[in-house]
Amino acid sequence: MQIELKVNGQAVSADVPPNTLLVQFIREHLRLTGTHVGCDTAQCGACTVMADGRSIKSCNVLAVQMNGCDITTIEGVAAPDGTLHPIQAAFKECHGLQCGYCTPGMVMSSIDLLAHHPHASEREIRELLEGNICRCTGYQNIVKAIQTAQAAVAA
Repeated sequence: MQIELKVNGQAVSADVPPNTLLVQFIREHLRLTGTHVGCDTAQCGACTVMADGRSIKSCNVLAVQMNGCDITTIEGVAAPDGTLHPIQAAFKECHGLQCGYCTPGMVMSSIDLLAHHPHASEREIRELLEGNICRCTGYQNIVKAIQTAQAAVAA
């Protein structure tokens, strides 16, 4: 099936089998490997991307369902000059990662979280991150990074 969408600001057109998952399209067709495949069941959040400004788990949606959408992957988050997005900078500053496997999905979910809940409390941040699993950090520095980014985004 023919699809047309924007990925990280670039128009993309492709012919894909109707059963192609968005995560497969992103990684295998576009070669954007920052979006990770973790569980294949939409449980871990490693495959999180933005679709029209909202975070989605790309292992749980077909590429053809995204026809006409604006998709942002982790590769499209930093500014073109390489300046990190405030949440990326906060993850770096606060050591909000360890092995890094969950980090792209955590960053994408955090961007959505801050866009729709800019004044979330620590408890709300933890609740809003429930769909993203980190097996390394215990979440403390991830939450700290989001709180740090809240201040940067509000400024």
